[in-house]
Amino acid sequence: MLKNSLHNLFFTLRKVIMLTFDVAIVGAGIIGLSTAYHLSAAGLKLAIIEKDYLGSGSTLRCIGGIRQQFSTPTSIRVMKDSLTLFQQMEEEFGFPVEFHQGGYLLLAHTPQMVEVFQNNIKIQQAEGVNVTLLSPKEAQEIVPDLNTEGLLAAAYCPDDGQAYPFAVLKGYHQKLQEKKQTFFLHNPVKKIKINGNFRLTLGDGTTLEAKKVLLSAGPWTGELAKLVGLDLPLYPERHEAIVTERLPKFIEPMLVDYRPDGCYFHQLISGHIIGCYTPIPNVPGIRIDSSLGFLQEMGQRMVRLVPPLEKATILRQWAGCYTMTPDGSPIVDESPIKNLYIAAGMSGHGFMFGPGIGKHLAHFIAEEKWDVDFKEFAINRSFKGKESLK
Repeated sequence: MLKNSLHNLFFTLRKVIMLTFDVAIVGAGIIGLSTAYHLSAAGLKLAIIEKDYLGSGSTLRCIGGIRQQFSTPTSIRVMKDSLTLFQQMEEEFGFPVEFHQGGYLLLAHTPQMVEVFQNNIKIQQAEGVNVTLLSPKEAQEIVPDLNTEGLLAAAYCPDDGQAYPFAVLKGYHQKLQEKKQTFFLHNPVKKIKINGNFRLTLGDGTTLEAKKVLLSAGPWTGELAKLVGLDLPLYPERHEAIVTERLPKFIEPMLVDYRPDGCYFHQLISGHIIGCYTPIPNVPGIRIDSSLGFLQEMGQRMVRLVPPLEKATILRQWAGCYTMTPDGSPIVDESPIKNLYIAAGMSGHGFMFGPGIGKHLAHFIAEEKWDVDFKEFAINRSFKGKESLK
């Protein structure tokens, strides 16, 4: 009874006493927690705010892929940093995050896509990525059950891989708890007022003040930005996924079929096969409903690519959001409002970008200068370019 009384007293006081922080981070997915982890290491006092549970937006709904094969130098460099950080997580966290470098195998079935791969490989190799263009026969040597009918070439990076999103977030969370950082879970931000510092009012009535604020709330970032008068080019859309029963290991890399009716999937170290595809047309909005049409279509697309999957049992399906930008690259920058930072619009790559972006964004927030060139992710860019490997 005494414990409950003290607990209630704490929450009552929290509503009437102004809590102050160096940085308030809104959104506790991979971007928010990675940034918080590095800000915490720099000695800053943090409030980490999440409308639901950790990773509830997009992170824990993703399929866990990690690749360096992008078409722009900044994205490639971020992913090289992320890959290094994923490699270090087991030692840093004290438990495995199921990081495994099985590679990515990107498949081209048209001459146009072969040309895209060739051009991108030049950029990737110039950035030090271990990537090569393979013939259909060479691709089948990597995945013996791959159906190569119509396949013209494949881009392959054996250093790409996968990790388990739940374990990664657990590691960041534990490290932040060790540093006594403050979490406000199941507690959405309702108001943001600016008067020198930022004053945030949460759903339970708690009010806190912070010198700086980071909005990293995935598909809800645009709605939060509107609380302070910002209209950001962020466009959430639904993406669905499936996972199969455990199967004996027979697929190493993530397979990415870039045909309009293609898909992408990989086999986890647990033996499950997990994957999804990009719907045409897209399904706009913040939605997590699943469709029977996806379930049927995804199965057909997977079997076309790897015929032995015909006998696999699908255990479940779910949906989450990609938050897109006009050019397919994220927004990671200080907003026009001083000390208000945005990290959103990951366009389906938030989990893999998370460690690298968090490291560099934390430096920018703490030191007020970039340690890398992030102009490609600037909030005021033209958005006229296009990431060709979405």
